[in-house]
Amino acid sequence: MMSTELTVYYDGSCPLCRREIALYRRLRGADRLRWLDVSAGLPLGEGLSCEVAMRRFHVRDEHKRLWSGGAAFSRLWLALPGWRVLGWVFVWPPMSWLLELAYRVFLPLRPRLQRAALRWWPDQETRG
Repeated sequence: MMSTELTVYYDGSCPLCRREIALYRRLRGADRLRWLDVSAGLPLGEGLSCEVAMRRFHVRDEHKRLWSGGAAFSRLWLALPGWRVLGWVFVWPPMSWLLELAYRVFLPLRPRLQRAALRWWPDQETRG
């Protein structure tokens, strides 16, 4: 059995998040990752509550280290063969700082974008 190198915590109640995660899950190498919908209310493990996980994107690496925001995205991209270059670009400063800044700008816009996404995409199309 292949070991899981990364656990990805995502908000399955968010239409944008569902679409993005569905894209990642179709990629080569995605089967090595563990995908957990935090909106389901399941236990998430040490250091991460559902409330916290619903506010920011998180991943946990094979060493049990928890990453969030832009750093979590760069770790996810590093774990996907076709996205590794992007992951390497954004794992190092100053690019990591720019990615985190972009993520923090996105977060307050997310509720409005979620409402718009529900109008743009019928619900059954946003389910992975």
